[in-house]
This record gives sequence, structure tokens and C-alpha cells, in this order.
Amino acid sequence: MRVTDSTTTISSTPAARRVAVAGASGRMGRMLIEAVRNAPDCRLAGALDVAASPAIGSDAGAFLGFASGVAIHADLRAGLQDAQVLIDFTRPEGTMAHLAVCRELGVQAVIGTTGFSDAQKVEIAEIAKDIAIVMAPNMSVGVNVTFKLLEMAAKALSTGYDIEIVEAHHRHKIDAPSGTALKMGEVIADALGRDLKECAVYGREGVTGERDPSTIGFATVRGGDIVGDHTVLFAGTGERIEIAHKSSSRANYAQGSLRAVRFLADQRAGLFDMFDVLGLR
Repeated sequence: MRVTDSTTTISSTPAARRVAVAGASGRMGRMLIEAVRNAPDCRLAGALDVAASPAIGSDAGAFLGFASGVAIHADLRAGLQDAQVLIDFTRPEGTMAHLAVCRELGVQAVIGTTGFSDAQKVEIAEIAKDIAIVMAPNMSVGVNVTFKLLEMAAKALSTGYDIEIVEAHHRHKIDAPSGTALKMGEVIADALGRDLKECAVYGREGVTGERDPSTIGFATVRGGDIVGDHTVLFAGTGERIEIAHKSSSRANYAQGSLRAVRFLADQRAGLFDMFDVLGLR
């Protein structure tokens, strides 16, 4: 919107959000930097990586062939000093260190990291009393719509159907099952009034006996460069229902992250997820 009179023109267009990216030299970090560069309402304001990275000190946009004017830092305060929000898809230990500095500096956070312990999740909730955080095991808009579909399916197929979750990722992924698969299990268990910790089965080998119909099974595949495939099978008598999401690029995670960045512009503090961002509550 623009307000004008005979002498003055005032633009009320909001300033671009200043975004820092953790793991800036990694595959996801670079995808995020490219997405921020191409978003007219965002600006790259910081870049972080581990001290051992050969990219430390280099321009964060060099891999795209442009000078961003933002150097990649191992020093967290130097990398976050000009940022309003940090996007972090690293590892739990790194994310916790980043969040401590974000809290100190008043920087918001979008967390796509998975593999947190229960104690770390409690600590994140405590930090969110001071800063606004969006945390989700998968930032993809499509995956989060899939979560909603699973909730609906679980309620409708609550009896007579065995539930199995199969996920596949690239050979470099270090946690299993994936955070997305676990979230799928949590969504289904909640819809059925169960506790995933009590009903999950993460592996089968040998003489296992008949399947307990109250369980939710998980199977994990690791190999090649698979970005992320997730399939939930509801197996009944005489029919099967499969709800699947397959990622061919990390670009969808980056675009979902930017939607979370925009959502946080109106938040002062609190812990949110992509259901909040997308209005799926």
C-alpha cells in the first residue's frame, strides 16, 4: 500500500525479513540460501557453519556465482548479529547451541532438525517462552497436508486395519526412523487415542508371532540419493489404503521454511509447528 499527498510519497511495504542460515555450506543450507535470495520479502543476513568447514570466511553466495556480502561464520554471535530469524536444518547438538544464542540475541528460529531427545524438546519449549520458534520434522507444505490426511484416515479406519509406515532416505542420513515418519506415527496414534511410545514397533526379526493389531510398525530404507519417501499403509481385509509423499528435491523444504519465516513476523514468543503456519488446526 502507498499513501501519497502533493509533496510526499510514503511506502508501507514491510522491509525484507533478515534471515540467517545454519549449515550454510551443506546441501540443505545451500538450497535455503538460494531460496532466500530469490524471495523478494527476505534477505540473507547471516550464515553459519562448523569451524572445521572449508567454507568458513567465504561468501555465502559464492556457490551460486554471486557476492551476497555475507561471510560464513563459525562464531554464532557474528553470524546472527544482523538476523531476525535463523533457519536451522543441522543436528540436534548444533541446533541447541544455536538456540541458546538466538535466545540471547532475540532472534527467532525455524527448526527443521530432527533426532532431538525428549530432554532437548523440553529445553526448546522453555526457550520458546522468550523467542518465537517454528519447529517441525518436515517443512514441506505437501508433507504437512499429508499429516492432516493421515489424521482423517486413522479416525475412519480405526478398527480392522493394520498400520505400517515405510520411509526411505539417502545414505547420509544419520537418524532412523526419520523425523517425518515418527511424526506420521504420532499423528495416527493421537487420532486413535494411543501413545506411540507404547504401540510403535521399529523392527521385526525371527519368529515374531502374529501381528498385534494395536501396534504401528516402522520400516526404514537407506540408500543412494533418495531425498525422502514416506508411505503409510492401512492394510485391511480385502483392501489396502496407501497414503504416500515422495520428495524429488529439497526445494519444497526450503519454500515451506520461508512460509514459516513469514508466519513468525507476527509472533513474539511461543512454540509453533507447520499446522500453525498453514492454518491446519
